Amino acid sequence: MSSVGLNALTGQRLDGWQHTVQSLEVIFSTHFGDRVMREWFGSAVPRLLGESLTAATLLKFKLAVFVAIELWEPRFRVTRIHSLSIDRLGRYRCELEGEYRPRGHLKDYRVDGGRRSFSLGSFLGA
Repeated sequence: MSSVGLNALTGQRLDGWQHTVQSLEVIFSTHFGDRVMREWFGSAVPRLLGESLTAATLLKFKLAVFVAIELWEPRFRVTRIHSLSIDRLGRYRCELEGEYRPRGHLKDYRVDGGRRSFSLGSFLGA
């Protein structure tokens, strides 16, 4: 059995890969300290938004994404972070490629099917 939850927008049942994607979105949009009962939950991704768009910032961003997934989302294992686009306004888009492990939250790390991708967009520079 894969994980089951609620769609944050509609309140409808959400399971499988879509539940994992929603979880990743929550992790990447939550600052450390935002949650009262789980202050340590979240990622460094929001802190990096708005920083100057440099090679060092992109590296920090990718590292923040990778670490957040390793800490908080056992159902997805990143194998590659691929840059898709960077524009002059500082918008950066990347694709996370990895293995979907539907029972990872139960410490069962068997991979389900092939690799899965998740697109992530952000506004890094000013």
